[in-house]
Amino acid sequence: MEFSHYSVLLEETIENLNVRPDGIYVDGTLGGGGHAYQIARRLSSKGRLIGIDQDADAIAAAKTRLHEFEDRVTIIRNNYANMAEELAFLGICAVDGIVLDLGVSSFQLDTPKRGFTYRESDAPLDMRMDDRQAMTAKDIVNQYSEMDLYRMIRDYGEDKFAKNIAKHIVAEREKKPIETAGELNAIIQAAIPRKARATGGHPSKRTFQAIRIELNHELEVLRDHLDGMIDLLNAGGRLCIITFHSLEDRIVKTNFKHNENPCTCPPHFPVCVCKNVSKGKVITRKPILPTEKELAVNSRSKSAKLRVFERG
Repeated sequence: MEFSHYSVLLEETIENLNVRPDGIYVDGTLGGGGHAYQIARRLSSKGRLIGIDQDADAIAAAKTRLHEFEDRVTIIRNNYANMAEELAFLGICAVDGIVLDLGVSSFQLDTPKRGFTYRESDAPLDMRMDDRQAMTAKDIVNQYSEMDLYRMIRDYGEDKFAKNIAKHIVAEREKKPIETAGELNAIIQAAIPRKARATGGHPSKRTFQAIRIELNHELEVLRDHLDGMIDLLNAGGRLCIITFHSLEDRIVKTNFKHNENPCTCPPHFPVCVCKNVSKGKVITRKPILPTEKELAVNSRSKSAKLRVFERG
């Protein structure tokens, strides 16, 4: 199956990145190379793009798609958490723009063996972004304590039936290991009241999201490395981040606001004494959302939000 990932908010992201022909840019979630392609085609031979992704299929697809720009593109298999180290290895200490598209690719969702989907009953419980990682979703489902499952589904899935779902998972795995999406779907369905199952989409959506986030440490990586990415930017450089659920968006919104105004002094102080200095400004007071035209082409872009920060 061909690696595919519709590049959500593509035009809006490229426009806000303000690509300079001789600039240095990083796509920290390279995917199939959609955003990267539009950046690379705007670069001269003096410009440079570094593409990072931890997914082997994405790396292979991006290499093919970006082949015509090989004189200005460097592709690295890694997690964007290690962006600063990878750039330092290349002799780069600052860049003019960074893009993160935090969505799961269409390829990952539509390839059953990758285990991200709840729509294929025979799909294994995998969900690894990086197949070099030992732990899988199956390990979480079968090994986490009931309390940890509850905490995960409550916090990362924001499911009000988290407690009952965790209880049902533990009860069923005592009979036999839970191995497929279909088996987990049946357990989740049994844990949610019939009336509640009739609304709000697929009953497994929130639990599968929670397991994926937990397994790949998605929120931790984002939260722990936003400051570092802003520090990598040259003056006027921009960090563009596309999120797909409220947990990610809240982290980005809060971080950008703090980096714009890091002052911790009480409001009644006449002057700032904490000496925390602003790193720049938030370009998007409200997030940029997909247009009706884009939604008509790709319904999966419905929850996407783009936020942009510019280094001062």
